[in-house]
Amino acid sequence: MLKPTQKHLKNYFSIGCISIFLLSCTGDLNSNRDHLVFRYNEYANLNTLDPAFSRTLQDNSACNQLFNGLVQFDQNLNILPSIAKHWTVSNDGIYYKFTLRKDVFFHKHPLFGKDSTRLVTAEDFTYSLNRLRNPKIAAPGSWVLNKVDDFEALSDTVFQIKLKQPFPAFIGLLTMKYCSVVPKEIVDYYGDEFRSHPIGTGPFKFKRWEENIKLVFRRNELYFEKDSHGQAIPYLEAVAITFLPDKQSEFLQFAQGNIDFLNSLDASYKDELLTADGNLRTSYAKQVNMIRGPYLNTEYLGFYLDSETPEIQSEWIRKAINYGFDRKKMMIYLRNGIGNPANGGFIPIGLPGYSQAIGYTYQPEKAKQLIEKFKTETGILNPEVTLNTTSNYLSFCEFIQRELQKAGLKINVDVMPEATLRSARSNGKVDLFRSSWIADYLDAENYLSIFYSKNFAPYGSNYFHFKSDLLDSLYNKAFTITHIEERKLLYTKMDSIAMQKAIMVPLYYDEVVRFTRKNVKGLGINPINLLDLRYVRKD
Repeated sequence: MLKPTQKHLKNYFSIGCISIFLLSCTGDLNSNRDHLVFRYNEYANLNTLDPAFSRTLQDNSACNQLFNGLVQFDQNLNILPSIAKHWTVSNDGIYYKFTLRKDVFFHKHPLFGKDSTRLVTAEDFTYSLNRLRNPKIAAPGSWVLNKVDDFEALSDTVFQIKLKQPFPAFIGLLTMKYCSVVPKEIVDYYGDEFRSHPIGTGPFKFKRWEENIKLVFRRNELYFEKDSHGQAIPYLEAVAITFLPDKQSEFLQFAQGNIDFLNSLDASYKDELLTADGNLRTSYAKQVNMIRGPYLNTEYLGFYLDSETPEIQSEWIRKAINYGFDRKKMMIYLRNGIGNPANGGFIPIGLPGYSQAIGYTYQPEKAKQLIEKFKTETGILNPEVTLNTTSNYLSFCEFIQRELQKAGLKINVDVMPEATLRSARSNGKVDLFRSSWIADYLDAENYLSIFYSKNFAPYGSNYFHFKSDLLDSLYNKAFTITHIEERKLLYTKMDSIAMQKAIMVPLYYDEVVRFTRKNVKGLGINPINLLDLRYVRKD
C-alpha cells in the first residue's frame, strides 16, 4: 500500500475541515440545520483523544463518541455487547471468550488504502491491549490489565482473555474507554500525535480540534448499531464542543441558548437556576429540562491514621466528627438538595453492597460526649485538628467547622491547590483531608480497594494507612465468589469494618444532574456521568 504523504493528508483533512467549519461557526449554528448539531462546553478542557490515556471524565466523554470496546454498559450499568456480540466465561472464571461482530468498520482515513476503511478483527484487540500495557507507552490505563495473564486472537472473530486469577468484576473493567479498539496502522503513523488524530469505530468521527478553542465531531455514516426500530444511529449530524474555562460564562451561554447542555451545578449559579429544595425556578422551567439520578461518587473526609496527632489517632474524635454535623442540612444549604446525605458507608447508593445501616446519623449530644471523653482521658482540654481542602469545597468544610465547634472541637481549615493536596494526601503530609472517590469500574470492589492494607499510599489508594487483617481476608475472598448476592454481603461487611473504626467521614453521595434545552431529547443519564450522544435528537 502506498503510504500517503503529509501533503496528501493535509489536503484530505482540509476538505473535511472546510465543510465542518462552515457548519460549526457560531453564525451557522443558528441556521436551519441547527437541530442536527449538539453543542456543549467543557470548562475543564481535554487532555487527549487517545483512549489509552483517557483518565478524566471529560476525556472519557469525548472518547466515548469516537471509540468502542468489546462491551458497554446501559444507563442502569448492565453490561451489554458492543463490538463483541456475545461472550462466555469458563467455569473456573479464568477464560473469557468473545465473539466479534462482522460489521464494525474503522472511521475512514486514507492510510487504510482504496476503501479508506477496514473491518475490525480480533487481532485489533490484541494490538490495542498490548499497546495499553506496553511500559514504553506508559498509559495510565494499564492497571485495568493487572489481573490479565494473556490474550490472543483465536480467529478473525474470536478473541480470548486469560486471567491470572478469578476476578468477577473484570467484565466491568472492559467497559472502560482504556480498552477501546484502535487501528495499528493509524497509531503507528501518528505516534504520540494520535491523541489529536483519533480514528476509532464510534458513532461520531473526528474532524477538527483547535485546542482550548473548539472540537468538532461528525456523524459516522458507517456506525454499526441501530435503535430499537432498526434505524441507524446517531441521529445528530455533528457535535461541537467549546472550552470556556469559567463556569459562570458557561451558564450564560446555556441561558442564552448558545449551548444545549450543562453537566454540572456550580455555586456561582445554583441559586439562579434552582430553588432551595432542588427544583427548577419558574423563570427557567419553560426553557430547560433537568434530569438527575445517582452518581457513583462518594465525597468524604479522610484521616491519616499514622499521624502523630493525638486527635487523629483517637477513635472518639473521629466518631465525634461523624456524629457532629447534619448532612441533610448541609446538602440543602450548600447544594440546593442535589446529592444524597452520606448516612451509610463508603460504598455509594447504586452499587451492590451499599447499606445505610452501617453509617452515622446526626447526634450532636453524642459528639459532645465523645469529645469530653477524649479530654478526660488525654488531658488535652482544647482539642483541635486541621482540615485540608481545595477552594471548591471550602463552604462544606466551613460548615463542618462551625458545627463541630459547638461540640467542643476546633477545626482549622487550610485551603490548598488541588495538585498540592493530592500530593500531600498520597505522601501522608496531611492529617485530615477532603477527597472524593468516583467509580473507575462498575463493582464495589473498586471502593473497597481503598481499605486494603497492601494498597498503602503512595503506592496505592489507601490514603488512611488503615490495616485490618479481617478486612484483608474478606477482600481476597471476594475474588473467588462469582454470585453477586454473596459478594454483596462481603462488600457490606468490609465497608462496616472501616466505618466502625471511623477512618473517614462520608459527606454525601453525589448525583448526576444535567440541564438541557427543551428541544433536546434522548440524552438520559448514567451513574458514572459518561456522556452518550448516540440517541440524542434536537427538535
